[in-house]
Amino acid sequence: MSKHPIILTQGSFAHKDALLFPYEERGIQFGDGVYEVIRIYEGNPYLMEEHIDRLYRSLAAIRIQINLDKATLIQLLLDLIERNNMSVDGLIYLQVTRGSAVRTHTFPDDVEPNLFAYVESQPRHLDKLENGVHTITLPDERWANCYIKSLNLLPNVLAKQTAAENNCYESILHRDGTVTECGSSNIYLVKDGNIYTHPTTNHILNGCVRMATKRFADNLQIPFIEEAFSLDDINGADEIFLTSSMSEVLPVTQVDGNKVANGEPGLITRQLQEAYYQDAKIEGSKQISR
Repeated sequence: MSKHPIILTQGSFAHKDALLFPYEERGIQFGDGVYEVIRIYEGNPYLMEEHIDRLYRSLAAIRIQINLDKATLIQLLLDLIERNNMSVDGLIYLQVTRGSAVRTHTFPDDVEPNLFAYVESQPRHLDKLENGVHTITLPDERWANCYIKSLNLLPNVLAKQTAAENNCYESILHRDGTVTECGSSNIYLVKDGNIYTHPTTNHILNGCVRMATKRFADNLQIPFIEEAFSLDDINGADEIFLTSSMSEVLPVTQVDGNKVANGEPGLITRQLQEAYYQDAKIEGSKQISR
């Protein structure tokens, strides 16, 4: 049983056991919907506006309209945190589908979208943030519109499972040798003081932490170059790191069993971690050691 049982559904609050959609639900049957995961630190959401802006971009991309403006939805999510007495590190999961209707591939007429959100506790990966993680490389088998944060996550699930089966944290995905992103995070390569990452095309999700990382790099006067790199470039990288709402700024110390540089988190990664902690207002006692 969740410690945070109050959910947001269709614009009002209820106990999670009251979330009852008909079995003919398009999110279940077609993956016909979108979602967001918003990080919470000690009860305070991080990058809330960026996540909600992206949610509405995803909704527009798949032609779903909801009867809530951004400001109202943000306030409802803040109320959700308060109603659950959420004061620890955690997350908000928010999902919108096209609705419930008789199963047919075409859009149903006059159907209200289904919206729900919940909060859950989620501790930070302090050991991984300190020591870095191992990764593997895999072909990117996802669809061509990865910029939409859709519910169609089976290729991501399989990539993450393959990583786990190889005692790795993430799978680095590539299209014919060009690195795109990871199973559930964006990826960056550092070389000669420059940060390289795939440009924001349809082939990647423009992560909210990715956007923040660009801002951090600009403030630190570190060149942030939105230019794709290849699997071959990984071999000569000075540093590699990942970002996502759950991973924060996470060092990569090994790829396919090979060390990245000396196998230790690098200086630029550490600088970006510190910038993240300051931006997210994470207290010093909760940061990783130095």
